[in-house]
Amino acid sequence: MRQKLSLVTLGVKDLPAAIEFYRDGLGWKPSSASENNIVFFDLGGVGLALYPKNLLAEDATVNPEGSGFTGITLAHNAKTMEEVDAVLAKAEQAGATIVKQAQKVFWGGYSGYFSDPDGYLWEVAWNPFIELDEKDALIWP
Repeated sequence: MRQKLSLVTLGVKDLPAAIEFYRDGLGWKPSSASENNIVFFDLGGVGLALYPKNLLAEDATVNPEGSGFTGITLAHNAKTMEEVDAVLAKAEQAGATIVKQAQKVFWGGYSGYFSDPDGYLWEVAWNPFIELDEKDALIWP
């Protein structure tokens, strides 16, 4: 198997509300590949899809009533500490809940967390040990 992540699909309770949060609140542009029950966003080579939670669970043949922390967070790497603060403020204005205010963290960076309307956790971080290229992709050593 190739070492590659192509698409992250979030199972959402209310698709129109999720679209409103990501498109209108965060200012992301849906892909023209989007259809009635699924919306795609190009995140610079990796896609994010929003799909009704019950349909996603049905497709995976699992119970849609799963609850609690799943052990997964999504991350947005910022270029500066100020950008971390700005992204968290924009997310909160769009309807996100700030779970952890931005702060200097034990590993030497600066980060905070927000929860989207479906409870998915996003870390917004500035990491002084990782560079971003001209397309904002991570440059790995």
